[in-house]
Amino acid sequence: MEEIDVPPFFLCPISLEIMKDPVTVSTGITYDRESIEKWLYSGKNTTCPVTKQVIADSELTPNHTLRRLIQSWCVLNASHGFKRIPTPRPPINKAQIAKLLTDAKSPQQQRRCLRKLQSIAAENATNKRCIEAAGAVEFLAAIVINSNSMEESSEDGVDSTRPTDEALSILYNLQLSEAGLKILLRKNSDFVECLTRVMQRGTYESRAYGALLLKSLMEVADPMQLTRLKPQLFTEAIQILQDQKSYQASKAMLQLLINVCPWGGNRVKAVEAGGVPVLIDLLIDSTENRACEMILTVLEMMCGCAEGRAKLLGHAAGLAVVSKKILRVSQVASERAVRILLVVSKFCATPSVLQEMLQLGVVSKLCLVLQVDCSNKIKERAREVLKLHVRAWKNSPCIPTNLLSSYPA
Repeated sequence: MEEIDVPPFFLCPISLEIMKDPVTVSTGITYDRESIEKWLYSGKNTTCPVTKQVIADSELTPNHTLRRLIQSWCVLNASHGFKRIPTPRPPINKAQIAKLLTDAKSPQQQRRCLRKLQSIAAENATNKRCIEAAGAVEFLAAIVINSNSMEESSEDGVDSTRPTDEALSILYNLQLSEAGLKILLRKNSDFVECLTRVMQRGTYESRAYGALLLKSLMEVADPMQLTRLKPQLFTEAIQILQDQKSYQASKAMLQLLINVCPWGGNRVKAVEAGGVPVLIDLLIDSTENRACEMILTVLEMMCGCAEGRAKLLGHAAGLAVVSKKILRVSQVASERAVRILLVVSKFCATPSVLQEMLQLGVVSKLCLVLQVDCSNKIKERAREVLKLHVRAWKNSPCIPTNLLSSYPA
C-alpha cells in the first residue's frame, strides 16, 4: 500500500498526531483540544508550547475551517486507512453555565443544577475552568453554607445534607485555581467555619471533601487569616486523624497542620485539641515513609511550645517512638526526630527525663547516628543533644561500649 504523507498543519504540535478537535489559543497557534487541555490544566502551564508566550486567556477557540479540511482529507484518503474524524460536540461556554446558575432558584432547581454541574465538570478540564470562571464557586459555597444552616435548625438533617455533599464534591473535583480558592476565603468569610461544622457532623463523604477543601484553602490563605483560625477547626482536624476513616482526608489534615502550625498560637490550639497523643499513636502504627515524615514534621512544630513538649513527655511511648524512627524511615524523618529530641533536651532536661532517655535507648540511638552514614545536619544535632548532657550520660552503663566510643567530648 502506498504511504501517504499527512500534511504537517494537520498535526498537533504537542502530540504530532492528526488533530481530532483543533482549537486555537490566544497566541494564534492551533492544537488538538485534548493535548492543549492536558498541557494547560493537568500540567498547570501558562505558556504556549510553540511560542513560549504567556496565554492571556485560556479560552480555546474551535478552528472549524481546519477541522473540515482534516475531515475532507481523511475521506479522500480512506483507502489508505484514514477514518473521518467525527464532528466534536460544541463545548460548554460561560453563558450557558451562568444561565444554569441563574435559573437555580428553588431547592428542586438547585438539585438539578448540581447534578448538571457534576456531569459537565466530569467531561474535561476545560469545562471545570469554565464552571469556575462563570461564578459557580460562590454559588456552590452559598449552597454549602445555607444547607448547613438548615441542618442546624432541622430536626431531621438527612435531606438537608444532600446538597452539601453534592456541592462539596463539585467544589473539590473542580480542582480550583488559586484565584478560585481565594474567592472562597475572601467573599465567604464564614466558609472555613462552615467546613469545620461539616467535618464535625457531616456524612462520610462530606467530611472527607470538607477536609480536602480546607487543606487547599489553608495553602492560599494569608497570614492574617491563618492567625484567626478557631480552636474548633483544630479539634475536628485531630478527630479526622484519630478516626482514620479516609486516607486522603487524614493526609490532608496532616498537610493542613503543617501549613498552619508555624504560627505559635496555632501550635497551642493543635496541642489543646489533643494533637500530640494522636500523632504519637499514628506514628506507632505508621509504616509509610511519607506519612511518618509528615507526622514527625507536625509533632516537631507542636513541640515548639511548652504545652506540646509536656504532652510528648506525658505519653508513655512519646520519646521511645520518636527515637525509634531515627535511621529507620528516611533522612527527613531522622532529622525531624532528632530535632524533637533536641528541643526536649534543651527545655525539659529534668533528672527524670534524662534518666528516661537513657533507659529507653534514646542516648544510644544518638550515639549510633554519629557512627553511621547519614546527613551532616542529623549528626550535628545529635552531637548537640549529647553534648548538652555529657555529665549525666557519658559514663552510663546503659550505653553499649561500642557506641560509647563515639560519644563526643
